[in-house]
Amino acid sequence: MELISGIPEKYAKATESGDLLFFPSTTTLHQENGVEFEIRLCPALEKKPNLPPPHFDSYEDCEKAEGTKPDPFAPPHNANLLIGELKDEDESEDYVVLFNKYSVVPHHILLVTKEFHSQTAPLLPSDLVQTYKLLLAARDAGRKFFAFYNCGTLSGASQPHKHLQLLPIDPDGPPVERLARKAKLEVPDSTPERPFALSTLPYANHIRRLPSSLSSSTPSTELSHILSAAFMSLLDLAISTIRHDPNYPIGPPSYNVILTLEHMHVIPRRGETYTLHETGEELSVNALGFAGTLLVKSERELEAVRKESIGSILRGVGLESVHDLQVNEDVREAGDHADEAKTS
Repeated sequence: MELISGIPEKYAKATESGDLLFFPSTTTLHQENGVEFEIRLCPALEKKPNLPPPHFDSYEDCEKAEGTKPDPFAPPHNANLLIGELKDEDESEDYVVLFNKYSVVPHHILLVTKEFHSQTAPLLPSDLVQTYKLLLAARDAGRKFFAFYNCGTLSGASQPHKHLQLLPIDPDGPPVERLARKAKLEVPDSTPERPFALSTLPYANHIRRLPSSLSSSTPSTELSHILSAAFMSLLDLAISTIRHDPNYPIGPPSYNVILTLEHMHVIPRRGETYTLHETGEELSVNALGFAGTLLVKSERELEAVRKESIGSILRGVGLESVHDLQVNEDVREAGDHADEAKTS
């Protein structure tokens, strides 16, 4: 995809024109639960105004809601922020690829549905295929990106218009991906993988390892089937986890999705922010936190996060894992089906 190879030049132009605002940050490494988390300090965030929560139902609701701004992803798009357009031929869905206007990491890009779809909607096959193709294109261009999706009002999503985000990353991938890669699965690589969980993490997480044979030459229909099957199996587990929580907030389920070339992660959410005990400040957490990177705006907040522990923060906005219970339920169901087959 020429779209990926053109990012550096277009990013420089967008920055020079002032249409893209870059906020410098520093990164501190913090080891916990077998993950080398990153705490990214960006002092400019202290000046960021607190906006009212977005209305996720429809574009009309966004426009009518008092105090909200017009949809920033609606056309016409700023020419310096527009990287390109994509069309999923199988699903007839159109997308635009934009720079994140407020960038903490250079080359942070967004895959946005051309028509308005709500950020509370699950990912469609076309969303997954186009995102994965962008990851493949980045790999073929000698770069590495990962993607994430914040779904629902409790996921840390800041815009109601459906969009996935893609960030450049070190060759090893985001921190939690390194832990997923180490997981030993009993199934051969050629077999469709069963979902698994990282038991060392203190919150519910559901992961599916993707076939190593997936590549830019894989037909779109096959890619769509594999990615959709992986997503639906993980989403089922996330919703099952939510159903096991008797105190889950009323409303549609919220969750985060992390996608790399090797794995898909789905993490159910029960809260959008975590109140730090030491400072009393609310820390907003989106999928980046579960990928292994937390964003803070001051040294005081950074120290509070270290003392509180990242695991406690993520568990506070996530759910308790019931993966073992879910596995046992699957085993029982399989046994019941086998008994039915014998008696029929």
